[in-house]
Amino acid sequence: MGAAAVVVVCGALVSGSVLAAGPGKARKPASAAPALPAEVLAKLKSEDMTEVRAGLDDVRLAGKDGASAVPQITALLRGGLPYPLAEAAIDTLGDVGSPDAPDVVAPYARHRDPKVRRAAIRALAKATGGGAVATSAPALRGALSDPDAQVRALAATGLGSLKAKVAVRDLFLALDHHVYEAAVSIGQLCDPADCDALVGRLGKIPFDVVTTGIDQLLFRPAAEVTDDQKIAVVDRVRDLGTRDANKFLKNVQGRWAKTGSVKVRREIDAAVMATMSSPGSDS
Repeated sequence: MGAAAVVVVCGALVSGSVLAAGPGKARKPASAAPALPAEVLAKLKSEDMTEVRAGLDDVRLAGKDGASAVPQITALLRGGLPYPLAEAAIDTLGDVGSPDAPDVVAPYARHRDPKVRRAAIRALAKATGGGAVATSAPALRGALSDPDAQVRALAATGLGSLKAKVAVRDLFLALDHHVYEAAVSIGQLCDPADCDALVGRLGKIPFDVVTTGIDQLLFRPAAEVTDDQKIAVVDRVRDLGTRDANKFLKNVQGRWAKTGSVKVRREIDAAVMATMSSPGSDS
């Protein structure tokens, strides 16, 4: 290589413009996430609650890019806020997402104002990461017996979102106390014995409640609920021989994926046929 070529290569190395694999493909610097404007953080530090509210709204609009505001928002919550602002701050943390948020939000799940408790449960249900889930799940389990029906419903749904298998027994207790949203989460989380226990609620709890959970378990991967287990569930529903059973089975039949289990599909088809003459059936 001549001296001139050495100079050219060295100059390229210093300038950072060495070509990547192939001609004309210069390496591009990684793009950083846009920083939250300084004035937004200034609003959060304001003594004026109207300004604080405006700052929270700005952070929520920024979504995940509002992460730099999390320390300030958690500081506000630790220091205490008026009810409406506390609700807004918690909702903002839930929208932005932060693994540290549950530690600050969890105590608000026991707040005296039900709107604040609802906000706390919504935020905790969005937790990500093992540590965050470990903090959120106990708060949601406790909220299953909250005096507010919306809090109970949100807690039941949130435990399913968190994949909190440890809460299945709590969810059954809630279901038996008319927190019907628990059925869906049980269907998402149940092991074989618990799935059987859910199906065993047929005839004891409204059909359209139990089947929200059954629907979930039927569409879970085979690694979680085997084909034989799903077939047993389909047979239990078929044996009811009712119009509602037929409608439910037809609905499942219509949504069964072409790539889904052929074995289970055959059983669903047979169950639909078997319940066609059920009283009131529209098949």
